[in-house]
Amino acid sequence: MKKLVLATAAFAVVLTGCAGMSDTQRNTGIGAGVGALGGAAIGSVTGGRAGTGAAIGAGVGALGGYLWSQRMENQKREMEAATRGTGIGVTQTANNELKLAIPSDVSFDTGRSAIKANFAPVLNQFANGLRNNPNAEVRIIGHTDSTGSDAINNPLSVDRAASTRDYLIARGVPSNAFRIEGRGSREPIADNNSDAGRAQNRRVEIYVGERSPQG
Repeated sequence: MKKLVLATAAFAVVLTGCAGMSDTQRNTGIGAGVGALGGAAIGSVTGGRAGTGAAIGAGVGALGGYLWSQRMENQKREMEAATRGTGIGVTQTANNELKLAIPSDVSFDTGRSAIKANFAPVLNQFANGLRNNPNAEVRIIGHTDSTGSDAINNPLSVDRAASTRDYLIARGVPSNAFRIEGRGSREPIADNNSDAGRAQNRRVEIYVGERSPQG
């Protein structure tokens, strides 16, 4: 119990220290603190050493499923610079994935899966970061608007994801890093009753997560 109290006090220090941190640093620090607290509790219950339990818990908490390393932070900044003014969204997810949300006016023409010319430079920059990250796992998800039937939209959404994957593979990213999905028109983010809404729904989303070398 004494060990658990010490871990709780340490977590309070983490929270206090987070005040001057960036969002990325704060999320990772809090995750590590929660993990350390849980690890200490495990150690206390099992009779193990609190230091060992807290260290293991901190590692799990900081990962949050994926590791947000300095390499991931650098790639996020590079992609923010490469996509500035394009309408592409670049964010860090709660699961420590780098997400690129690419609207149709950048990625694909209506009813097509061929990479547009203004999408290519973004993917070229993206491929550079992926080639330097051997632990990256990449999910590419294609979407359509509600125009047309599922028989058309479902394979089209897969084809868009596949075209994005194939472009990145052709630029040196290992093929085993990828998983692709097509969601058709099932997950709209805007109203399909307007041209502007349909344009937002015709999109590709790319998620990159970095696993720890041990995982």
